[in-house]
Amino acid sequence: MTQSKSHTPVSLSERELQVVDLIATGLTNQEIAEQLEISKRTVDNHISNILTKTETENRVALVSWALKSGKVCLDNFNCCILPKPSQQAQEQQVSVE
Repeated sequence: MTQSKSHTPVSLSERELQVVDLIATGLTNQEIAEQLEISKRTVDNHISNILTKTETENRVALVSWALKSGKVCLDNFNCCILPKPSQQAQEQQVSVE
């Protein structure tokens, strides 16, 4: 029997999102710590919190969740480049005139 996962939105901090992004690129905890200029222990804590919040059991499941949730973009996969707000305003202004 499988347990159903809740579908409530997951709220990750900006730092947690940075950690998820770096995990998705394949960095180790030590490499993430060096990149973010924080201790490995802090990275370990962030990852533990992220796994709990996302209800994932490991890094592979976390990356899968992040891709499905649109939290990461890898090698132009799962990317959505939105126009800058100023571009949108200019385009709307042109279409109105």
